[in-house]
Amino acid sequence: MTWQHEFPQHEDLIYLNHAAVGPWPQRAATAVSAFAQENIVQGAATYPQWLKVEQQLRQRLQHLINAPSSDDIALQKNTSEALSVIAYGLSWQAGDNVVISNQEFPSNRFVWESLAKFGVTLKVAEIDQTCDPEQAIIDCMDSRTRLLSISSVQYASGLKLDCQRLGEACKQRHVLFCIDAIQSIGAHCFDVQAYQADFVVADGHKWMLGPEGLALFYSTPQARKQLQLNEYGWHMVKHRGNYDRLEWEALDNAQRFECGSPNMLGAYALNASLSLLEEIGMTEVERQLQLRLQYLLDGLASRPDITVISPIESQRRAGIITFTHNLMSAPKLYQSLMDNNIICAHRGGGVRFSPHFYTPFEKLDQALNFLDR
Repeated sequence: MTWQHEFPQHEDLIYLNHAAVGPWPQRAATAVSAFAQENIVQGAATYPQWLKVEQQLRQRLQHLINAPSSDDIALQKNTSEALSVIAYGLSWQAGDNVVISNQEFPSNRFVWESLAKFGVTLKVAEIDQTCDPEQAIIDCMDSRTRLLSISSVQYASGLKLDCQRLGEACKQRHVLFCIDAIQSIGAHCFDVQAYQADFVVADGHKWMLGPEGLALFYSTPQARKQLQLNEYGWHMVKHRGNYDRLEWEALDNAQRFECGSPNMLGAYALNASLSLLEEIGMTEVERQLQLRLQYLLDGLASRPDITVISPIESQRRAGIITFTHNLMSAPKLYQSLMDNNIICAHRGGGVRFSPHFYTPFEKLDQALNFLDR
């Protein structure tokens, strides 16, 4: 099966950077174009239909992560905003601590470091693929740990963690479990119920192939009751739309975290992108992506000047392969690749390749052959 009609990228472009920003599929561009044309000719005359698209997006996100209900899904601007809702919604006591890993993207570090003003300590678990990373994380938790916030897949190394094991450890210790799933959702099957996650956050602009400016924020009913609200507006209340009503009360569902007007343009785009993943099925998306990762790993292994930093075991990888070249520094190799339209990233001391399920194998060959130069 081919999906190339959905990704009419330039013929001379080799796009291996989905772990940073994923290209839109054709259907997302079509949906946005139609929405823009509708705004030109009739404004918001069909606003109720817009709301149906927004609700369809929530339902697609619900199914994508196996959430119990679409009421558990909030739409935020980005991962950082969603993490901030959690960090500044919880009531902290001096001496509490949060556990993260040493491989986290800054978004999942800065926000917890900022809690030092409340007397909250940040504990950093030292993990890599040569040890038992889950045990290292679990060992960091103690009687004062309030929350574990961890990336399901580490952005630089590509190390995929066992979220089910971590979730079980958190429940045993009565620790809240927050997953930054930006490098997981859309790349492999994801199950919030199996992981017993209290919170899951993820931007839509990477593996979900959507636009920047729209993110998933999942919370269980029990967990969101622990979050104080810090933003208020017309959109997050019961009886929304009754503007003459003087009394108000925040919604019980996850939309209580959406204070104002939604990013409707982004919702149209992301909804269309997710419809593609839904049609293919995440089991097949993951299978196709893993085939491409193995193809890259085999090609890199046959080149003696290449050293792969990322895990090579299938259970430890999602969509990222990071490597170094013995004859060229990572910054120079990265720039050389970019100059030749091989779109990648410089991360974790190496060059990061991140294809997706649709990436043509001939494009992978071209990228590998370039390394021989």
